[in-house]
Parts: sequence; C-alpha cells; structure tokens
Amino acid sequence: MGSDLMYYIPALGVLGLVVMIAKAAWVSKQDAGDANMQQLAGYIANGASAFLKAEWKVLGVFAAIAAILLAWSGTLVAHSDWVIAVAFLIGAFFSAFAGWIGMNIATKANVRTTQAARTSLAQGLKVSFNGGTVMGLGVSGLAVLGLSLLFIAFYRMYVNGASPNGEEMMKALEVLAGFSLGAESIALFARVGGGIYTKAADVG
Repeated sequence: MGSDLMYYIPALGVLGLVVMIAKAAWVSKQDAGDANMQQLAGYIANGASAFLKAEWKVLGVFAAIAAILLAWSGTLVAHSDWVIAVAFLIGAFFSAFAGWIGMNIATKANVRTTQAARTSLAQGLKVSFNGGTVMGLGVSGLAVLGLSLLFIAFYRMYVNGASPNGEEMMKALEVLAGFSLGAESIALFARVGGGIYTKAADVG
C-alpha cells in the first residue's frame, strides 16, 4: 500500500502547475499601462529574452559535457549507473524551464505592478505577489513532478519487488540524485549570470 502512494505524488506537481498557469493568466490580464510604459516593458522583455538565449547556449555545452562525464563515471561505480546522465539532463531542462517561467512572468508583472500602484498600493501588492507566486509554484511544481516521475521510473527499473532497504534502492536513489545535480547546476549558473546581466543593465 505504501509503495502505491508514490503514484499519486505526480498529481501534486501537476496541480501546482495548473494553479501557476491560472495565476499567470490573471497577471497577464491586468492593465499594462499606457503606450510608453508598454514600449519600455517590451524593451526589457526583449533584453531578458536575448540574455536567456545567450546563457542557454553556454549552459547547453556545459550540460552535454557534464552528462557525458556522469554517464562514464556511472559505469565505474557499482551502486550507480549511466542513467544518472539522463536524470542530470532532465533536471537541467526543468531548471532552465523554471528560469524561463520566472523571467517571463517577471517582465509582465513589473509593468502591471507599476500601473496598479498608480491608483492603489494594495492592488500593486496583489499584482506583484501573484507574479512572485507564479515563479514559486513553477519551481515547486516542476521539482515535485520531475522527482516523483523519475523516482517511479527508477524504482520500477532497479527495485521492483526487491527489498526497499537493499542495494537496489540505494542504486535508484543514487541515480535519482542526478536530477538534483542538474537542476542545481543550471540554477547556480543562472544566478551568477543573472547577477552579471542586471549589473551590466544598470551601468548601461
């Protein structure tokens, strides 16, 4: 019975993403201000998009090299497997996708928060809070969905009837750690790269 519960966990991730989409749609429907504000917001959005594309090109090369090394090292350790490279790439993709969600909603929420705050500080807070909620739900929803689906896959691949306290479970968890490594690696580079980008934008 306990092992059957894990099949319901991905639904929680999907639920979080559904609420995220609803929040994002609400933010997008808010007033974006006059033509001048919308034009300025468009410049910011285009600059952010260009930054993400340039960053993803570099991170794509890094992720490919890291995945090859992980696949090779996974064959050298008894309690690991080359599949850890697949988990790493999936984690990297989910992390990059979460970053895109955050950047996309931030560029939309900024101008709408400014417009809302011109008439009501409470409404401005509501818009900005819902904008931040989108990013939070996106990260948590993707994390729960990715981890749970991979755990189910690796559980069926390695454990599948064996003792949950045996070496098979250890191998499944070892391979699953690749997802976290991929997500954290992309998040780290995005954090540092994003900080450099914002400073460059301030100077410019």
